[in-house]
Amino acid sequence: MKPQALKVLVASDTYYPDTNGAAYFSYRLATLLAKRGHEVSVICPSRGLRQRTVWQAGVRVFGVRSLPLLMYPDFRFSPPFLTKPSIRRFLRLHRPDVIHIQNHFLLSNAVFEVAQELGIPIVGTNHMVPENVSHHLHLSPKMEAKVARYLWYRFVQIYRHLDLITAPTPTAAKLSQRPGLGKEVIPLSCGIDLHYFCPGDAGGKLKEEYRIPDRRILLYAGRLDKEKKVEVIISALPAIVERVDAHLVVAGTGKLRHALESLVADLGMRERVTFTGYVSDGELRWLYRAAHLFVMAGSSELQSIVTMEAMASGLPVIAAHALALPELVHDGENGFLFPPDDSRSLAAAAIRILPDEALRTAMAAKSLEIIQKHDINTVVEEFESLYRKVLGLR
Repeated sequence: MKPQALKVLVASDTYYPDTNGAAYFSYRLATLLAKRGHEVSVICPSRGLRQRTVWQAGVRVFGVRSLPLLMYPDFRFSPPFLTKPSIRRFLRLHRPDVIHIQNHFLLSNAVFEVAQELGIPIVGTNHMVPENVSHHLHLSPKMEAKVARYLWYRFVQIYRHLDLITAPTPTAAKLSQRPGLGKEVIPLSCGIDLHYFCPGDAGGKLKEEYRIPDRRILLYAGRLDKEKKVEVIISALPAIVERVDAHLVVAGTGKLRHALESLVADLGMRERVTFTGYVSDGELRWLYRAAHLFVMAGSSELQSIVTMEAMASGLPVIAAHALALPELVHDGENGFLFPPDDSRSLAAAAIRILPDEALRTAMAAKSLEIIQKHDINTVVEEFESLYRKVLGLR
């Protein structure tokens, strides 16, 4: 007998078309739950002061009023005084069986408070590392530490009331297990679509479009923001090209693009770097296939969806030995880990992999083996089971 369909509400302070892990995960979770026959709604910031409801890929998306964040205008935030009455009306009208919040910021906090009023079960996933927030505030180290303590305090104050808590990796779950939380944090991957991101044709047309030369291609994909440390990758490039005919492709947008382009010019590497700007999932899929090696220098990754996509596309990976990246990159097996901020070690790892096709092929095969347990369809099934478990406990 087929299980009864659920009414699920996903609430997140960041959602498609935002470009970050939480937004990406929320979008895929919602759309795949809808494809599996569930009634799915999303509450997220709108792109302006007007609130509106639209349908996207079978999902009812309610965009509540929002304002631009002054230091990061591409990111919107929704103050409770603007949103709480409309959130209350929406929840009373659609009455979800379970709510899944993705963070503990303003909008998710408002949804949490209204859900408590109405007695609706709440599941929460933690995608937050304080460094990913405080970097945008341009504070002193002392003030950054205070912000980090406050963010974790607010996390505990909200998440300790939830019915169930998850985090994307065992590392993230351990980090989220804060004093006073009083609940186990369950590690459950964000997952990726292994049928979409997979080895295949090398994407010659896309290389031609972006004028990517026929060299050994290192690829970085993601935001061009402080915590991603793309400058560490760029700084390694002069040493790499002394030994290997290599080219770096940087795919993504962010506040630091102009600064990174200036660094490339200062290092005399303009002919060795391509900045693509924003790329769609479809284009990114081909960029992975055109590359020979993926590089991730960020030191505050709770999982790294782009690293998983690169692995599923059959790429070895060089990554910073920090937070959850060693769970994906097994040093010496599917790539190498390097000490955070150490461009020399990054360069040495690239020089070992890029000229040695036998090593590169063996590492690529290991990436494909490691990534199999992160299939998004299995992840969505597990979340379905968790929702039903929470409803059973209620």
